[in-house]
Formats: sequence, structure tokens, C-alpha cells
Amino acid sequence: MNRRTAPRVVVLSTLFPHPGQPTAGLFIRERMAHAARHLPVTIVAPVPWFPLQGLLRRWRPHFRPPAPHSQHEGGLQVLHPRFLSLPGVGKSLDGLFMALGSRRTLRRLQRGPGVDLIDAHFAYPDGHAASLLARWLGLPFTVTLRGTEPRIARTRLRGWLQRIALRRAARVIAVSTPLRDWAQAVGVRPERLVHIGNGVDTERFAPIDRREARAGLGLAETGPVLVTVGGLTERKGFHRVIDCLPELRRRWPGLRYLVIGGASGEGDWGARLAARVEHLGLGDCVHFLGTVAPQDLHVPLSAADVFVLATRYEGWANVLLEANACGLPVVTTDVGGNREVIASDTLGRIVPFGDAAALTHAIAQALNTAWDRAAIRAWAQANSWETRMTQLIPVLCAAAEQRHVPAASARAGTQP
Repeated sequence: MNRRTAPRVVVLSTLFPHPGQPTAGLFIRERMAHAARHLPVTIVAPVPWFPLQGLLRRWRPHFRPPAPHSQHEGGLQVLHPRFLSLPGVGKSLDGLFMALGSRRTLRRLQRGPGVDLIDAHFAYPDGHAASLLARWLGLPFTVTLRGTEPRIARTRLRGWLQRIALRRAARVIAVSTPLRDWAQAVGVRPERLVHIGNGVDTERFAPIDRREARAGLGLAETGPVLVTVGGLTERKGFHRVIDCLPELRRRWPGLRYLVIGGASGEGDWGARLAARVEHLGLGDCVHFLGTVAPQDLHVPLSAADVFVLATRYEGWANVLLEANACGLPVVTTDVGGNREVIASDTLGRIVPFGDAAALTHAIAQALNTAWDRAAIRAWAQANSWETRMTQLIPVLCAAAEQRHVPAASARAGTQP
């Protein structure tokens, strides 16, 4: 496709990396950095704000870290207009205030390089904000569902607002089959709904020699190693893996567990996890490596034998494909799109969420299995970002050609 004639896309998402939160929304950055090879892309990543919120950081240091007005991230221009966001009950106004806070930025882009499509990530507040901006500016918009939507649907007002946005969108992109089915159940028409999973950069995520990787981390050449990557929050389930370790260590005394991640917008369980490790006497077993830059993450993945993610919910967990790209089998919970990523027993094991015995057994089974690591990596290569672009770019182009749907045509069945 000729980039000069390709539609100009503005990505709208509150979740995007910036110096204050460098690991937030990496999956969005990766997708759109690859899309930018085919289409002109600008990122508008609004930052939530309310008066005196800086005072809260004295008690919660990771609360809404400040962002620059603009930056370049992953080769993309990123703009950070701020919007009023009141904690607690005010969350139902986030979509409206996000749209109001971003309108001037989008108008400026529309008058300058031009805008043909708004591409929102998450249905609320981003999708709702996109639906308002699309109406005000006369533009079509798309929404990508990433996993939070079914939970938000349980709240009356925000659930209603995201349903309206989804029904007005030119296209709705679901990163997993369960999200696609959910969207259809809440009224998104099938012809506007498409399933496109996340991808993986198989050049960045490629295995290196295990001995070299372990030496770089100060690990012994022998002995099994487990690894988990994610924000140190309840949802990601590091504590659920830690609770499996005493039984596993009875079988593998030299077992090591690499904990990779830091605080995120969802919270910081770092101190709680460290206390749990001390309580269980696992100080010599669990290694807290902190946040590892994406370009360095292949090192601990190459050092490990099994990747474990005992997560409570996911849309499509990129980190599972990243582990596969390094030839690493995965043990994870049967939530969201995990079963689509780990699509066969040749790639890992899927266990019911909350079943500690099943998780322990699956990890033990994975440690005892002789995996075909080349085949595991080949699966990741078949799910590369460039492969995903062959699906995504035509969808965005088709959406950009559609006129904005007037509000009246989306009213049927949208009453709360």
C-alpha cells in the first residue's frame, strides 16, 4: 500500500508507554509501530488529572505518574493531552472528559496532517471518548477489545456507555474469541466485528544459549528455572505460583523462580510478595529481578525452563507468545484468550483458574516434559506482528472509508 494514499490513523488510548510508566501498554505500542510501516499513525494518549493529585503520590508513589506533553516512542509521535478524571464515582465521567480533553488535539491534527480514522483501544473510557470525538469531528472510529470490557459491563452506567460506543463503531476488533463472542452478545453486528489477536516480534524475542543467559543472571547452569513476567499485582498471580513452590522444591531442591515486573497502574504487590517468600522460607529460591526492558527480556526467558502465568483474567497475553518465541513452554490459567495462544499441548499446559493443585501438577508435568522448543518457536513465528498486519491493515482501511454513523441509527436497544 502507498503510505501517501493510505488513511491517516489517530490511535486513542490512555494506556501507552511514557517515561513515568515505561511498561504500560507495550502491546498497543508494538501493534501500532508495525501498523505505522503501512499507514500514517499518530498516538493520542490522554493523561488523567485532577487538582492536587500530586499530593496523593506521597502515599502512592505510582499513582498517575506525570507524562510529557509529547514524545516519540517506538518511532511514533505521541501526544499527551490531559483530562479531568475524578477517582471513585467520577470514573463514569472519564469517557466524556477524555473526549473533551482530546478534542483540541484532534482538531489540530485534522487541520494539519489530517485524520481519517480514530482507532481506540479498550471500549471504556477510550471507546466511549472515540465515539464522541467521531461525532464532533465527522470521523469514523474503531474499537479494539482487550479484556476489561466484560468486567466493565457489570457496572450499569459505564457498561451502557461502552455498549453504545461498540454499536456505533465502524469496526470492533476483538483480540480473542471470547471477547468476539461477548461483543456479538451485547449487540455488535457480525459484519462489523473481527477477531485479530496480538502478535510478537520474533527478532527481539529469540532464544540465546541457556548457559550464557543463566550466567548473565547469576544462576547455576543446572537446576530447573521458572519465570513469570508482568505487573506485580494480584491479577497476574505471582503469589499463586509462589504458593506452589514448597511442594515443587521437595522434588527439585535446586528450583529457582524468576519474578520479573514492577508496580503498575493496577497497584504494587511487591512488598506483599516478598513477605510471602520470607514466610515460606523461599529466599534462596525466588529472585526478584524488577522491571526488565523489552529488548532484554529474551535473556531471562532463555534462562528458564517453563514460563508460568497464573493470571485472573486476560484479553490476549502477549507475554505468552514472547515466551514461546524464546522456545519456552507455558503453564497458564484458562482465562480470556490464553487457550488460543497456548493452542495445543505441544506449547504448554492450561489449568483452571484458582486450582492450586492443578497449577502445581501442571508445572511439575511441564518440568518433566521433553519439549520440542524449535516447534514452540515456530508457532510464535506464525503469529508474528507482520502476519497480524495482513489482517489489521485492510480492516482499518475499510473502516476509514465509512462515514460516521449518526447517533439515531445506534439507539435501538441501547437503553440501560
